[in-house]
Amino acid sequence: MTDTGSSVPRRQLGRYLKQAREQAGITLEAAARDQEWSRATMYRIEGGYAAVRRANVVSMCAAYGVPAKMTEALIALAAETKAKGWWHAHGAAIPSWFELYVGLESAASRLRHFEPASVPGLLQTREYAEALLRSHPGIPDEEVNRLVFVRMERQQLLRRTSPAPPQLDVLLDEATLRRRVPGMARQLRHLNEQGHTDRVSIRVVPTLARLNYALTGGQFIILDFPAVGVRTPEPTTVYCESLTGALYLDKPSEVATYDGAWKALEDLALDPGRSADQIAMIAKEIENA
Repeated sequence: MTDTGSSVPRRQLGRYLKQAREQAGITLEAAARDQEWSRATMYRIEGGYAAVRRANVVSMCAAYGVPAKMTEALIALAAETKAKGWWHAHGAAIPSWFELYVGLESAASRLRHFEPASVPGLLQTREYAEALLRSHPGIPDEEVNRLVFVRMERQQLLRRTSPAPPQLDVLLDEATLRRRVPGMARQLRHLNEQGHTDRVSIRVVPTLARLNYALTGGQFIILDFPAVGVRTPEPTTVYCESLTGALYLDKPSEVATYDGAWKALEDLALDPGRSADQIAMIAKEIENA
């Protein structure tokens, strides 16, 4: 599993088209009318959520006054937006708003994940993942099985050899580790096994840590990207997930805010060694309960 599918090319193309539109002084609504699209469709294209046909790229570039050489580059990029990643084979098992994240995750060089409510998907055992998914009302067993399979497939990211897997840095709230979930002791042992690998760092924010604003802001992931060939790297992006969708934030001010929150949480967290000891101790407590 080494491909990033169409996520990164779509996102790059959307960003270039949005920049060209804004430089031309054309509103989103006006551009959508010119292309005979809805505002929502235009938003999806500029946000990197949808592939774009060559003819549409040519039309938009003409409307925005994009130079010929840049237009050629964007046409080539549009061709890449149709590439398929491994996750496309699973169809509806991956929500459309999460599909973009899976592609970005595969392309990232570093993932910084703060999780105050559950173990991150990349580090979940099958039993833990099943228990979390079954806690959602109305999900049939067949769907749970499909979602668990996709989650296990995502974890191949940490075991791939080419390109090198991303660095995964995780900060977990201690309360997450003490939550009574089926197979929790095994899940905690699995965390310590993963934390001993070169590419994974797991640190625990103890319950007795002082109150800090970063603890109350909810889950977030900061994704950093490598340079690919002659292209500039994708901008660092913050991913925040809710029950019904997700936010992708890449403005420098937004990234700086979350980078500051990450550093504040690091100051509260135990070091990796003490975190491993804490995780092992909680696993024993659960087994002996």
